[in-house]
Amino acid sequence: MDKYLLRKRPRDLFSHAPSLSPPAANSGERKAEVEVKTKETRGGMEDDEESTDVKLATLASLYADISQDILLDLLIANDGSIPLTCSAVNAELSSRKKIKRSINGNLGIQSSLSSYGMASDGPAASSKTVTKRGQTLHLFSPQDISKHTPCTIIHNFLSAEDATSLLKELLCESETFSRQRFQLFENVVESPHSTGFYVSSSEEQRQQKSEYAYNGNYRTDVRQLTPELRSLKSVQKAVNEEIQKRIRDHYPNGKKLQYQSPLEWVPNAAFVNCYDGPSESVGYHSDELTYLGPRAVIASLSLGVAREFRVRKVVPPDEANVDGSSSSSDTHPTSRADIQGQISIHLPHNSLLVMHAEMQEEWKHSIAPSQMISPHPVSGNKRINVTYRWYRASLHPKNTPRCRCGMPCVLRCVQKKKENRGRYMWMCYAGYAPGKKTCAFFQWASFDDNGEPIWE
Repeated sequence: MDKYLLRKRPRDLFSHAPSLSPPAANSGERKAEVEVKTKETRGGMEDDEESTDVKLATLASLYADISQDILLDLLIANDGSIPLTCSAVNAELSSRKKIKRSINGNLGIQSSLSSYGMASDGPAASSKTVTKRGQTLHLFSPQDISKHTPCTIIHNFLSAEDATSLLKELLCESETFSRQRFQLFENVVESPHSTGFYVSSSEEQRQQKSEYAYNGNYRTDVRQLTPELRSLKSVQKAVNEEIQKRIRDHYPNGKKLQYQSPLEWVPNAAFVNCYDGPSESVGYHSDELTYLGPRAVIASLSLGVAREFRVRKVVPPDEANVDGSSSSSDTHPTSRADIQGQISIHLPHNSLLVMHAEMQEEWKHSIAPSQMISPHPVSGNKRINVTYRWYRASLHPKNTPRCRCGMPCVLRCVQKKKENRGRYMWMCYAGYAPGKKTCAFFQWASFDDNGEPIWE
């Protein structure tokens, strides 16, 4: 296991590393994948496009010590873009230079599983942390992402034509998006990206404006699904398939988590976010569970320029040796800081990310600011993402508690206090609305094993 986390530096960088995940295709098929991805990324413009062989030859001339198999994997992960591939390799080389190693056997810490192509064996491997304090672990392949995070990713989710049509439509919509304003410690702040909110029908639109509260206020701008969003039927089917795979392959005894709904996931609300340029972002957070319930599943479709989606596990401050070891029997317990090390998932154009049932309660996620991005041929520096949510009928605000302010309460999960970790609570959120104060209402929430509320 130590070999999985820490390894001696090979003489030739990357060239002796085995593949982390078994290759899904031969070299010819993988080269073809680069061609397809490149066409989709460029919206089908091929006039002066270089072949994959030429790109590989270019990369090989720049990085003679790295095997062509590894370079091809990175080229695929970066949508056939030589600049992005070079950036990924250079970032890895730079981080390795900063790690002190000596020739007498001192070990260095890897910062990217995919670039090393390291293999892990058996379930014991996944029980140990692969993150380290102060380092970002970059994951590219779907196998690595599902193994080491509570997410799965599907690349090239839509046809190239459908993805481009949806992107163009939502870029037009984004011109009238607004930035959410809310209050923190008596200061009014504005979200660092713009958002639009979409539902299916006029009745849902009415209810969202008058009954559903967000950050202590009601939304004034609620839209009906655009034609392209309305025609997109494949998300529901794909997400439900991924949920079943997750339960089968990753959850104890192949059973759903406690409080996770056994019902089919049926998205009925969509937030569309626009990140205009590399500096627009969103900090670490967990998504609100008020209308989704516990163990919620959320799907996110990325369009336009690629960005980094970062996740980190939440560990209570008083929870020592979170890998299960005891300090008396293990002289090198896994530190809380290591467990909370951040993981970067790269989200290219036309990729669907599924955040599974353990995500919101146990992890936080963000879109990090970027120093450099590669412009998309259609959206330029803009990234559009559509987050699909299932608002449950049992958690309609007519059913949920109201605080003394008269507003629907927000549902939150205890993440940091060990004695109550995993418990849910209803709280007043009016204090997040500019100019308002909280009434400090608090009530523990109760749910059955299927996540349905139990009202007292």
